[in-house]
Amino acid sequence: MKKSLCILFSLLFFIGSLTGQTVDTIEVFSKKMERDIKNLVILPAGYNRQDTIKYPVLYLLHGVQADHTSWTKVIRKELPDDVTKYNMIIVCPNGENSWYLDSSVNPASQFETYITKELVESIDNKYKTIPSSLARAISGFSMGGYGALRLAILHPGVFGACGSMSGAVDFRPFPKVYKLSSQLGGYATNKKRWDENVIINMTNKLKPKTLSIIIDCGFEDQFLYVNGQLHQSMLNKGIQHEYIVESGGHDRKYWNKAIVKQLQFFFGFFNKSN
Repeated sequence: MKKSLCILFSLLFFIGSLTGQTVDTIEVFSKKMERDIKNLVILPAGYNRQDTIKYPVLYLLHGVQADHTSWTKVIRKELPDDVTKYNMIIVCPNGENSWYLDSSVNPASQFETYITKELVESIDNKYKTIPSSLARAISGFSMGGYGALRLAILHPGVFGACGSMSGAVDFRPFPKVYKLSSQLGGYATNKKRWDENVIINMTNKLKPKTLSIIIDCGFEDQFLYVNGQLHQSMLNKGIQHEYIVESGGHDRKYWNKAIVKQLQFFFGFFNKSN
C-alpha cells in the first residue's frame, strides 16, 4: 500500500512538472558590460523541451529602484498563470536603474545592447521560442515603459509589438528624481542628449504599421500629461496605436490591472501574426 502511494505521488509530481508553470532565474553574460545579468523567465504549463511547440516571447521591463523579480513579487503574483492562459513565455530582465540605454557616461550600463541583442539571442538559443519580431513583444512600467517604447522604436527588426504602462516618456521635468544623470550626464550640460532620448522626439523614426503599440496611463499619474502629448503626436503622424486612460495612479495597483489588458493585446498580435 505504501509503495503504491509512493508511486502515485511520484507520478503526480512528474505530471505536475510537465504541466505546471515554471519560473526560472537565469544569468546571461553580457560581453559589452563584461558581467552576468539576472533575468526571470516564466514558462507556460505544458512547456516541454522535448516537443516541437515553439512560443512567442514578451519581455517585461521594470521601473526605477526595482529589479527582475518585481513583476512577480510586487506587481502581479498571478503572472505565471497568465503565461499559460496566453500561451507565451515572459522574460523579466534586471535592468537596474539603466533606463535601458547604452550609457555614454557609464560603461557598466549598456542595457540597450544587452536586451536587444545579448538577451534576445540567449533566450532564443536556450528556450523554444519563435525567433521573429512577429513573435516578440516588449513592455514595462514607468522607466520600463519608457525603455520598452524606446527599444522597440529603435529596433523594429527585434520587436514587432510594444507597450507602456505609466511610461516616463518625457523625463525632463524630473532631472534629479529618476537618476538619469548617471546615464545621460547632467541635464544642464547635456540638454541635446536628453532631448534626443525623449520618446516624443523619436516618433519621426516610427513608420506607420511597423509596430503594434499599446500605451496605458492613469488619470492620477504624474506622467499623464506627457503620455497624452505622445498620443497626440502619434495621431498627427498617422501612427496607429491603442491608448488607454483609466482611473489610477503611478502604483502597483494600476500596473496589475494594466498588464492584463496588455497581455490580451500581445496575445492578439501574436495570433494575428502567426
